[in-house]
Amino acid sequence: MTAISFGLVSAAMAASFAVGMMVQAKRNATAEANKDVRVTGIGGVFFKAHDAAKLAAWYREHLGIPSEGDASGAYHQFEWLEKDDPSKTGGTVWAVFPENAPNFGASKSPLMINYRVANLARLLAELKAEGVQVDDKIEDASYGRFGHATDPEGNRIEFWEPK
Repeated sequence: MTAISFGLVSAAMAASFAVGMMVQAKRNATAEANKDVRVTGIGGVFFKAHDAAKLAAWYREHLGIPSEGDASGAYHQFEWLEKDDPSKTGGTVWAVFPENAPNFGASKSPLMINYRVANLARLLAELKAEGVQVDDKIEDASYGRFGHATDPEGNRIEFWEPK
Protein backbone atom coordinates (compact mmCIF):
# COMPACT_ATOMS: atom_id res chain seq x y z
CA MET A 1 0.00 0.00 0.00
CA THR A 2 1.38 3.37 -0.93
CA ALA A 3 1.73 6.21 1.53
CA ILE A 4 -1.07 8.12 -0.24
CA SER A 5 -3.43 5.10 -0.09
CA PHE A 6 -2.56 4.52 3.55
CA GLY A 7 -3.22 8.20 4.29
CA LEU A 8 -6.60 8.11 2.52
CA VAL A 9 -7.66 4.94 4.33
CA SER A 10 -6.54 6.41 7.67
CA ALA A 11 -8.40 9.67 6.98
CA ALA A 12 -11.54 7.77 5.96
CA MET A 13 -11.39 5.66 9.12
CA ALA A 14 -10.87 8.73 11.29
CA ALA A 15 -13.79 10.53 9.60
CA SER A 16 -16.00 7.46 10.00
CA PHE A 17 -15.08 7.23 13.67
CA ALA A 18 -15.80 10.94 14.20
CA VAL A 19 -19.18 10.72 12.47
CA GLY A 20 -20.05 7.64 14.52
CA MET A 21 -19.15 9.46 17.73
CA MET A 22 -21.34 12.44 16.73
CA VAL A 23 -24.28 10.15 15.94
CA GLN A 24 -23.90 8.35 19.27
CA ALA A 25 -23.65 11.67 21.14
CA LYS A 26 -26.90 12.79 19.47
CA ARG A 27 -28.58 9.51 20.45
CA ASN A 28 -27.40 9.89 24.05
CA ALA A 29 -28.60 13.52 24.18
CA THR A 30 -32.00 12.51 22.82
CA ALA A 31 -32.31 9.65 25.32
CA GLU A 32 -31.31 11.97 28.16
CA ALA A 33 -33.82 14.61 27.04
CA ASN A 34 -36.58 11.98 26.87
CA LYS A 35 -36.03 11.11 30.54
CA ASP A 36 -37.60 14.47 31.38
CA VAL A 37 -40.62 13.92 29.13
CA ARG A 38 -43.70 13.67 31.28
CA VAL A 39 -46.49 13.24 28.74
CA THR A 40 -45.81 11.17 25.63
CA GLY A 41 -49.21 11.47 23.92
CA ILE A 42 -52.96 11.38 24.24
CA GLY A 43 -54.31 8.06 25.48
CA GLY A 44 -57.95 8.98 25.28
CA VAL A 45 -60.68 11.56 25.20
CA PHE A 46 -63.58 10.89 27.55
CA PHE A 47 -66.78 12.82 28.04
CA LYS A 48 -70.02 12.55 29.97
CA ALA A 49 -73.45 12.57 28.37
CA HIS A 50 -77.05 12.72 29.59
CA ASP A 51 -77.72 9.61 27.45
CA ALA A 52 -74.40 7.91 26.60
CA ALA A 53 -75.89 5.25 24.30
CA LYS A 54 -77.90 7.80 22.33
CA LEU A 55 -74.95 10.17 21.98
CA ALA A 56 -72.65 7.32 20.89
CA ALA A 57 -75.25 6.41 18.23
CA TRP A 58 -75.24 10.05 17.02
CA TYR A 59 -71.44 9.97 16.64
CA ARG A 60 -71.68 6.62 14.86
CA GLU A 61 -74.33 7.93 12.42
CA HIS A 62 -72.93 11.40 11.73
CA LEU A 63 -69.16 11.04 12.18
CA GLY A 64 -68.72 7.35 11.46
CA ILE A 65 -67.15 6.53 14.82
CA PRO A 66 -68.03 2.91 15.52
CA SER A 67 -68.40 2.18 19.20
CA GLU A 68 -69.05 -0.72 21.50
CA GLY A 69 -70.98 -0.42 24.71
CA ASP A 70 -74.32 -0.02 26.39
CA ALA A 71 -76.09 2.34 28.81
CA SER A 72 -72.96 2.39 30.99
CA GLY A 73 -70.97 3.96 28.18
CA ALA A 74 -69.53 3.42 24.75
CA TYR A 75 -66.01 3.50 23.41
CA HIS A 76 -63.90 3.15 20.29
CA GLN A 77 -60.15 2.74 20.01
CA PHE A 78 -58.40 4.51 17.16
CA GLU A 79 -55.28 2.48 16.37
CA TRP A 80 -51.98 3.75 15.05
CA LEU A 81 -48.36 2.57 14.73
CA GLU A 82 -45.75 3.44 17.33
CA LYS A 83 -43.36 6.11 16.01
CA ASP A 84 -40.19 4.45 17.34
CA ASP A 85 -41.28 0.90 16.51
CA PRO A 86 -43.81 0.67 13.64
CA SER A 87 -44.20 -3.06 14.26
CA LYS A 88 -46.13 -2.13 17.45
CA THR A 89 -49.59 -0.61 17.52
CA GLY A 90 -50.90 1.95 19.95
CA GLY A 91 -54.31 3.42 20.44
CA THR A 92 -56.25 6.47 21.46
CA VAL A 93 -59.61 5.75 23.09
CA TRP A 94 -62.69 7.85 22.45
CA ALA A 95 -65.39 7.20 25.04
CA VAL A 96 -68.79 8.49 26.14
CA PHE A 97 -69.82 7.90 29.75
CA PRO A 98 -73.06 8.50 31.64
CA GLU A 99 -73.09 11.82 33.47
CA ASN A 100 -72.68 10.09 36.86
CA ALA A 101 -69.54 8.14 35.82
CA PRO A 102 -67.31 7.69 38.89
CA ASN A 103 -64.03 7.83 36.96
CA PHE A 104 -64.47 11.62 36.53
CA GLY A 105 -64.09 12.07 40.29
CA ALA A 106 -65.46 15.31 41.74
CA SER A 107 -64.80 17.22 38.49
CA LYS A 108 -67.75 19.23 37.21
CA SER A 109 -66.30 19.16 33.70
CA PRO A 110 -67.97 16.80 31.23
CA LEU A 111 -64.58 16.20 29.58
CA MET A 112 -61.47 14.35 30.71
CA ILE A 113 -58.25 13.86 28.77
CA ASN A 114 -56.17 10.74 29.34
CA TYR A 115 -52.46 11.38 28.80
CA ARG A 116 -49.97 8.61 27.99
CA VAL A 117 -46.93 8.85 30.27
CA ALA A 118 -43.55 7.16 30.41
CA ASN A 119 -43.27 6.79 34.20
CA LEU A 120 -46.50 7.19 36.18
CA ALA A 121 -45.08 6.92 39.70
CA ARG A 122 -42.33 9.46 39.02
CA LEU A 123 -44.73 11.88 37.33
CA LEU A 124 -47.25 11.75 40.19
CA ALA A 125 -44.48 12.26 42.77
CA GLU A 126 -43.10 15.25 40.84
CA LEU A 127 -46.54 16.79 40.42
CA LYS A 128 -47.28 16.34 44.13
CA ALA A 129 -43.94 17.99 45.00
CA GLU A 130 -44.93 20.92 42.76
CA GLY A 131 -48.15 21.39 44.72
CA VAL A 132 -50.52 19.81 42.19
CA GLN A 133 -53.58 18.04 43.64
CA VAL A 134 -52.80 14.36 42.96
CA ASP A 135 -54.93 11.34 43.85
CA ASP A 136 -52.97 8.86 45.97
CA LYS A 137 -54.59 5.81 44.36
CA ILE A 138 -52.87 4.17 41.38
CA GLU A 139 -55.01 1.69 39.46
CA ASP A 140 -53.48 -1.37 37.80
CA ALA A 141 -55.13 -2.93 34.75
CA SER A 142 -54.03 -5.58 32.26
CA TYR A 143 -53.16 -2.82 29.76
CA GLY A 144 -51.35 -0.41 32.08
CA ARG A 145 -51.41 1.74 35.20
CA PHE A 146 -53.59 4.79 35.84
CA GLY A 147 -53.31 7.81 38.08
CA HIS A 148 -55.21 11.08 38.39
CA ALA A 149 -54.66 14.72 39.20
CA THR A 150 -56.76 17.87 39.15
CA ASP A 151 -55.84 21.07 37.33
CA PRO A 152 -56.30 24.54 38.90
CA GLU A 153 -59.80 24.86 37.42
CA GLY A 154 -61.01 21.59 38.92
CA ASN A 155 -60.71 19.44 35.77
CA ARG A 156 -59.76 15.84 36.39
CA ILE A 157 -56.75 14.59 34.43
CA GLU A 158 -56.03 10.92 33.87
CA PHE A 159 -52.51 9.58 33.31
CA TRP A 160 -51.89 6.18 31.72
CA GLU A 161 -48.62 4.27 31.65
CA PRO A 162 -49.10 1.52 29.05
CA LYS A 163 -47.68 -1.94 29.79
